[in-house]
Amino acid sequence: MNTKHLIIHTDGGARGNPGPAGIGAVLKNTSGEIVAEVSEYIGETTNNQAEYKAVIAAMDKAKELGAQELDLYLDSELVVKQLNGEYKVKNKDLAPLFVKIYNAGLSFKKVVYRHIPREMNKEADKLANMAMDRGR
Repeated sequence: MNTKHLIIHTDGGARGNPGPAGIGAVLKNTSGEIVAEVSEYIGETTNNQAEYKAVIAAMDKAKELGAQELDLYLDSELVVKQLNGEYKVKNKDLAPLFVKIYNAGLSFKKVVYRHIPREMNKEADKLANMAMDRGR
């Protein structure tokens, strides 16, 4: 199973902002086969922090799998624009998460962040919600 190039959908959410939060990620190879999933309760945090933590968890899993190229799809336009350098990260709680992702990205040959509509991110959203349900 080829895992050098992964297609990754991530999602993070909080019930309340801040509130109980969960992250989800689906990692697929270029043939569309699921090679790994992440579904984790992360405690009390904000939606944006959860979105960032979902990306971090997905990148950690991709590194474990030996991936070299990542295409990440998120339904958070803010986070995608921050990761692509279109928006500055002004929030002091997001800045260290941004740096962590930036540094993690250096260990891959190529990392691309793309914004997608929420309805195209149902698998990752489901995993994030399952995590929030477990954490309550």
